[in-house]
Amino acid sequence: MILLTKQIKEQLIGNYKYNAGEDCSPVVKLFGGSSCTWLLTELDPETNVAFGLCDLGMGSPELGYVSMDELESIKFPPFGLGVERDRHFEAVKSINNYAQESRHLGYIQA
Repeated sequence: MILLTKQIKEQLIGNYKYNAGEDCSPVVKLFGGSSCTWLLTELDPETNVAFGLCDLGMGSPELGYVSMDELESIKFPPFGLGVERDRHFEAVKSINNYAQESRHLGYIQA
């Protein structure tokens, strides 16, 4: 599966160029393994590093940066499945609101 469609990638890059540091809504939700989730708001096209809310399933979701190259290369055991895009995700709040809620819950609810 393609993690970032052309349209999604353009939105992420647009947020990076024109809305960096603002409280944007997530553009895309990625998930993988049993409980890993990423809500991404922007993408640096030169480094292919995205910013968003990251949850590795350890009870402490946090805002930060993630390499898209690394996400694309991950294969979760035991079947070697990779990270996938939630094709039906639509953000209903800003990234900071998702972050605040997820810190309280211990996971991302999106």
